[in-house]
Amino acid sequence: MLHADNMKPLSRVAVLGAGTMGSRIAAHFANAGVACVLLDLATPEKLNAKAIGLYSESLRRLITPGNFDQHLNLLRDCDWIVEAVSEELEIKRALWRRVEAVRRPTALVSTNTSGIALAKIAQDFSIEFRRHFLGTHFFNPPRYLHLVEIIPGPDTNPEVLRYLSDFCDRRLGKGVVPAKDTPNFIANRIGNFFMATVWKIVREGGYTIEEADALTGPLIGLPSTASFRLLDVVGLDIWARVAKNVQDAAPEDPWRDRFALPGYFSGMLERGWLGDKTGQGFYQRVNKDIKVINCNTLEYHPPESVSFPSLEAARGIESLPQRLRALVESSDRAGTFVWKLLSDLLLYSAEHVPEISDRTVEIDRAMRWGYAHKLGPFEIWDALGFESTAWRLERENRPLPAGVKAMLDSGAKSFYRTADADRQPRTEYFDLARCEFKPIEERPGILVLADLKRSRGVVRKNAGASLIDLGDGVLCVEFHSPRNTLGEDQVSMIHAGIEETARHYQALIIANQGDNFSTGVDLTRILQAAQNGLWDQLDDALQRFQAVNLAIKYAPKPVLAAPFGRTLGGGCEVALHAARRQASAELSAGLTEAAAGLLPAAGGCKELLLRLGQASRVFELITQGQVSTSALQARELGLLAEVDGVSMNPERLIADAKTLALATAPGYVPGLEPAQVRVGGEGVFAQLKLAAWLKREAHLISDYDLVIAVKLAHILSGGAGSGEQIVSEQVLLDLEREAFLSLCGNHQTQERLEHLLKTGKPLRN
Repeated sequence: MLHADNMKPLSRVAVLGAGTMGSRIAAHFANAGVACVLLDLATPEKLNAKAIGLYSESLRRLITPGNFDQHLNLLRDCDWIVEAVSEELEIKRALWRRVEAVRRPTALVSTNTSGIALAKIAQDFSIEFRRHFLGTHFFNPPRYLHLVEIIPGPDTNPEVLRYLSDFCDRRLGKGVVPAKDTPNFIANRIGNFFMATVWKIVREGGYTIEEADALTGPLIGLPSTASFRLLDVVGLDIWARVAKNVQDAAPEDPWRDRFALPGYFSGMLERGWLGDKTGQGFYQRVNKDIKVINCNTLEYHPPESVSFPSLEAARGIESLPQRLRALVESSDRAGTFVWKLLSDLLLYSAEHVPEISDRTVEIDRAMRWGYAHKLGPFEIWDALGFESTAWRLERENRPLPAGVKAMLDSGAKSFYRTADADRQPRTEYFDLARCEFKPIEERPGILVLADLKRSRGVVRKNAGASLIDLGDGVLCVEFHSPRNTLGEDQVSMIHAGIEETARHYQALIIANQGDNFSTGVDLTRILQAAQNGLWDQLDDALQRFQAVNLAIKYAPKPVLAAPFGRTLGGGCEVALHAARRQASAELSAGLTEAAAGLLPAAGGCKELLLRLGQASRVFELITQGQVSTSALQARELGLLAEVDGVSMNPERLIADAKTLALATAPGYVPGLEPAQVRVGGEGVFAQLKLAAWLKREAHLISDYDLVIAVKLAHILSGGAGSGEQIVSEQVLLDLEREAFLSLCGNHQTQERLEHLLKTGKPLRN
């Protein structure tokens, strides 16, 4: 009897099909450190690391390309074989017959089909093959989209499902959702319905593409690709195939006609306007200009600005639930659009429990993880108000699904409710089949800060940060300012966290679960202080920031950072001073101050000099504002150390950081204060200044970039004193602060700050 605990670890895998999806799946195996064979009809040409989503060019060595005719024997050594060829049943079956003849009997076999029934693919294969066969539906691009749907075939061994689900979670960093073998599974079934509803509203209501995308992007908790821009990214032909699959495979679906392609969509397919891969779709790039299509004439025109009263009002509402409520309560064209869209989504999702999923939980997770929606359908229903939304649907003579009607009659107020006990967070979901609340199972290794704060409260808090007890002797400083920018709130809370840890805890973690770890200091306050000549106030703030980073570095008990997403400027400086870092695999870290006309002033220059040892490397890193594209690249740049951890699954980052903290705490001895730094003096200053001047002569940098670079050279040389020498880190901190203040006084820095704050883009003046 196969048991997951006795299964061979997956050390070598294969991907069959080197198209866009297959090559990106292979790349993500390499990202996870798993050797991968990548086969296709012809041996894949040189793979573009960026295009396929590799963390680093160095990982290409883990991918072995080949073709089906000459290299199929390589599958004998593979522990898992993933098929990602054309969505044609007979093509898949023919390839699997060839694979069955060479695979090792214990090897796992899975298909990445987005909708073909697994029972049809596996029909007539050996029972041993079918016991190891399942669906593993990755979402494109697999590096960035969190979801993988795990679908059992008719004979899949449950232990295979459990084992591979755990591997996808822990090793590949995926959010795993179990799905049934129904048309398009969960996410694409709901997601395609959502898109088809947008088509319908646009056609019937006479909305433009610009209006639809303005109303279906971040405004309602969707990515910036919104609807029609998303179609261009994915490909109109792919969407058409997925929609047709529902129509063909789900004849009993009462909403089946919704999936029929609108005339304008079919017209674009006939012209070969498939989106980004053909250069035009709903949007068209002409040189640097973007044009958008008119659905009635299929002609392109410059995009028009979109303005509705309710849209403008909603943009000022920070809370997504409040924003959604405000929109659906509006009777203008924007409110009408959003209500029609969301109400149909809610009804369709509820009607398909338990057909596509036994629980609302998996449907919500699938839409959040696969389509990057902030809220799943049932979470949206709760945000709008379960009872009030149900009553509105009834007033509009729109029948409620039986489960929802029973839920309403039972007096339930929401699909989800808290059930915290003994200071432990618990959440229950409403089981629509049994008409009762049931607990959502714990997910070991995943800590949600908001849940801990709800169930335990906080140790201390202010407007921009909190102290949270993670349990087992570990304390956490959480940032929660807008964009997690750094200011006095965060500085004071880190100091408080260090003091509290010294008295009552084993270790401290600096972490949060926002969109980014920290985008750096609050530039608005910097600009205001500079424009008003508040130099003493600005100098005091810089000294406090430097002091807190030194406090992190020399704390009596270990202070760790858990950086993820954008970890820029001051946020990167905080992470650099920590005893250890547990980083998310998707880490965009860098000292980017130069783009704002500034330089690192909280120890970033001196910490990189200590780490890298070469002033020239630090000089290039800071003047170019290099930002890592992954944790692996951050390590290559020197922003992470070899002893630092990396979490593939972002949901596991906090728990992984806690584990690292507990491993670091026993016997921890802080470094000797202050650190001694070797600097090169006037020789290094001249060398760095010459390098910057040559770049200016080659028109690679601007005149003001040269000014900034010379000030950085002054810092890294230790003040351009005589010859090589050893100085204390305080000397470099003073030089950093002096350079920062002098740059703030320059009108060109203030111009850069104003432009960056206004446009979000750097100004090269």
